[in-house]
Amino acid sequence: MNSFEFLYRSAAILLGAAVGYLFGGWSMLVSILLAFIVIDYVSGVLAAAYLGKLSSSIGFHGIAKKAMIIVVVAAAHLADTAMGTEHIARDAVIFFYLANELLSILENAGKTGLPVPEQVTKMVDILKGGKKQ
Repeated sequence: MNSFEFLYRSAAILLGAAVGYLFGGWSMLVSILLAFIVIDYVSGVLAAAYLGKLSSSIGFHGIAKKAMIIVVVAAAHLADTAMGTEHIARDAVIFFYLANELLSILENAGKTGLPVPEQVTKMVDILKGGKKQ
């Protein structure tokens, strides 16, 4: 085994251990949240470019906010661990941020003039705890 392969395997093991500790393992909800985070960031950059308002400073703030979402999810999992609950707080936090990220994606789509289906907007309202219509 060469040194590059050793470093690669070691990094993969450390990353897996960190994910397991911080998030309680890799779940479909975590995957979906990360996908929404990336899609929201990309759609925000596209909307800003479309409007001629692209800014590296605003982009950095966006990345910082996305990183904080990950931190809050990890903290919720650790709270679940301390309370002996089975991902209740973590999943609640993930659902909250899924709704926020989806709403932001829809807002970014609207900024580019793309129509957003009313059914999708209603679904986001329901996810955010609004009224069913």
